[in-house]
Amino acid sequence: MMIWIRTLQLGVKSLLLHPMRSLLTVLGIFIGVAAVIWLLAISEGISREAQKQIEGLGANNIIVRSIKPPEDSGSSSGGFSGAKPYGLTRADYARLVSTIPTISNALPIREIRSQFSNAGRTLDGRLVGCTPDYDDAMHLKIARGRFIAEADLIRRQTYCVIAAEVAEQLFPGRDALHRKLYLTQSRDYYEIIGILQRRTPTAAIGGSLAAQDFSRDVYIPSTTLQTRIGDFIVRRGSGTFEVEVVELNQITLQVDKVENVMRTSEIVRQTLENHEKTQDTAIITPLELLEQARTTRLMFMVLMGLIAAISLLVGGIGIMNIMLATVTERTREIGIRRALGARRSDIVRQFLVETIVMSGLGGLTGVLVGLAGPWVITTIRDSILLPWAPKLMSQLPDVARNVEPTIVPLSIPLAFGISVFIGVVFGLYPAIRAAKMDPIEALRHE
Repeated sequence: MMIWIRTLQLGVKSLLLHPMRSLLTVLGIFIGVAAVIWLLAISEGISREAQKQIEGLGANNIIVRSIKPPEDSGSSSGGFSGAKPYGLTRADYARLVSTIPTISNALPIREIRSQFSNAGRTLDGRLVGCTPDYDDAMHLKIARGRFIAEADLIRRQTYCVIAAEVAEQLFPGRDALHRKLYLTQSRDYYEIIGILQRRTPTAAIGGSLAAQDFSRDVYIPSTTLQTRIGDFIVRRGSGTFEVEVVELNQITLQVDKVENVMRTSEIVRQTLENHEKTQDTAIITPLELLEQARTTRLMFMVLMGLIAAISLLVGGIGIMNIMLATVTERTREIGIRRALGARRSDIVRQFLVETIVMSGLGGLTGVLVGLAGPWVITTIRDSILLPWAPKLMSQLPDVARNVEPTIVPLSIPLAFGISVFIGVVFGLYPAIRAAKMDPIEALRHE
């Protein structure tokens, strides 16, 4: 044990004789270790954000969406000709609910781009015809008042629930609850019975479920929308108008058990086979997307790890280069030690200890800086990039813009262990080369 302690002391003294060279060698390992931890933390943060978006859809849900066929533009400049109905129908909803026993609940949803106004103020947003279960399915929380009730559907009440931003912009400085909101699409006033808390938007999932922003939504009973607005929607523009004939934009199916989701999804696909020809529907299964996201996460982390490992490899090459130069410089010292009785194993141990000290020190500092990675990344993003490059940040996907880097616990011992391993591997050849020197030739070296 004392031999190793003395060898360590001698190795540290030898490294301190050339502090700048030793520091630059340590820097290579330090960058590699910190890069491993940082890149894995970023990939873990992005993966968790993506999985959170998918989990928000519900692992036991199946989402069926209406998609506008590309051949049917639905727009005209001379009349209503060419307006064809597409997408999900109420008959599809009834057939799914009545024929598939594993479906525990189903939510028919109709969405329309509309304009809302109050006292001369107007706001463009989304009008959603829904059922009482919609708030739970979409994770909406009431700030004041209540959400739509079953009695409102039966009586086709002109009630509405509005998002927080709608209340702030159309009723500034006033309590919007129980006031009247004018819906341009319906050409009628609706009583506000509830105001929602703020809800973060969701990112796009796949190619058939677009990103959803809930900040400008107004919710009314689906039966009221059907009666007062109907399925035939006309949007007028400058010299043109767009026609849309859709009964339901989405049906969210809740399956009784998670293990039945994939089987139920296939049954839903078979039940809606009449839409395959027109290709006006899409079935999104969050559970399937979640499994794909987890697989992608592992692949992404492996890729990031390989990229960071290249930095460690470069650092190892730097150690070998420095140690080979050190062996040449200290040839006479090696000869003197051998002449005084040092064995080859003593010489190997001396040079190995020096490389392990450098790689260990680089690994330790790399771990400390790596642990500060999430704080550094979020500080740079929030304090530098957002104020100074808002346009660039706005072009990034929501997942990348809102990501919170998360340290992967395994990355810390893994990165440190690899740094020490690289120090041993790349320091072994110079140490063996030094030990194999002929003592007489080494003493003659100038």
